[in-house]
Amino acid sequence: MRRHFPLFFIALGLIALLIGGLIGVLISITYLDPTFLKEFIPFNQLRPMHTTTVVSWIVLAATGGVYHYISQVEQFKLYSSKLGVLHFVLFALTGAAIYISLLSGNMGGREYLEYLPILTVPILFGWLLFGFNYFRTLFGKIKNRPVYFWMWGTGIVFMIYHLSESHFWIFSDIRNDFIKDMGIQWKSYGSFVGSWNMLIYGTAIYLMSKIKKDDNIGRGKVAFFFYFLGLTNLMFGWAHHTYILPNAPWIRYVAYAISMSEWIIFIHIIYNWAKSLSKSTKAENILAYRFLMASEFWVFVNLVLALIMSIPAFNYYMHGTHITVAHSMGTTIGINTSILLASITFIVQKLSKENATTNKTIKYGFVLFNISLMLFWLSLIIGGIYKAIWVANAENNAFSQLHESSSSVFLIFIISGGLLFTSLLLIGLPLLKRLHAFYLEKTQW
Repeated sequence: MRRHFPLFFIALGLIALLIGGLIGVLISITYLDPTFLKEFIPFNQLRPMHTTTVVSWIVLAATGGVYHYISQVEQFKLYSSKLGVLHFVLFALTGAAIYISLLSGNMGGREYLEYLPILTVPILFGWLLFGFNYFRTLFGKIKNRPVYFWMWGTGIVFMIYHLSESHFWIFSDIRNDFIKDMGIQWKSYGSFVGSWNMLIYGTAIYLMSKIKKDDNIGRGKVAFFFYFLGLTNLMFGWAHHTYILPNAPWIRYVAYAISMSEWIIFIHIIYNWAKSLSKSTKAENILAYRFLMASEFWVFVNLVLALIMSIPAFNYYMHGTHITVAHSMGTTIGINTSILLASITFIVQKLSKENATTNKTIKYGFVLFNISLMLFWLSLIIGGIYKAIWVANAENNAFSQLHESSSSVFLIFIISGGLLFTSLLLIGLPLLKRLHAFYLEKTQW
């Protein structure tokens, strides 16, 4: 049924999460055995499959959530369900084409977008359909609009621009100028992440409003300050990533301060919201509540790590090590994935006749998710410290010695990654089952 197409995005997003987790486990094994799967799928193909699939999880889950909330929860008549279905079909078919591109080794794109650049065209068209549908649906229908509607709209608009910008390298006058090329590439990637953060953080505030049954959460001064701070971070926060370019140091420091401030405000919003909830409200939405609180925890630990990394003397040795990977993984999995899982459990609970909070499998998966992610995160940091020490003494040590000394850390990395994937199965499979059961029920004649 066309009216339930947002669930297709969510279901495909969950499948992407599980596939991305499995590929991540396979990649981790290559840290101990570089020849693992080399004859079938070499590392240079496996890694972009992992990153692309995980990014797909974030985009699909966030998109499906926005479509569902505006059409099914807010009860706005969607301008065109047909366009929404076309959007889904475009993303699904393009995803299949991307896998074919990567598996065949027929690539050509840049880091994180290494598939054939031409495949970005249908992706962009899908985002244009999303934006057109979104703004036509809401135009003139909301007075005193809560902040999450602004965040979702902003995320869509900037996603279209910065996804386009990330491909400016195809023009020779940019590609042939190293500084211009690298500056645009990392600017677009940083703002690309900022764009999906708008969708995700908007979803988090929306969930807080609906769980508490108080839309004023999205109308307060703090919420709108958070929005404008996030918008500033989206447009300028990328600058602290361009360490190798000849920028003035103050530009990087200001950019870093902006991005760190956004996290601090987000912690403040969640903390005050959680403190204001009654026990009965928490119990009624226990899974969504727990995932939101988990996101707050991961915001905090990643904020601490980011502040340490911002110290120039430390950053000199940390940048480019597994500590940087720990920071990105902690953000992508701990923060973004926790918020999106909060969103999906909230949606499933409202759709399913059987209360989602009674599912012990998901509860066990939640506990394992956070424990294994902490081990995973710490193993990356320890591995990064090993490399930083090696870099400081590189003239005295061969790289093989670094690899040998880090083998025990890599073993913990592999085990914790396997447990993390197991936790995603415990969470994701029951949610997929509930979504499938609901769809079958609604499509029976």
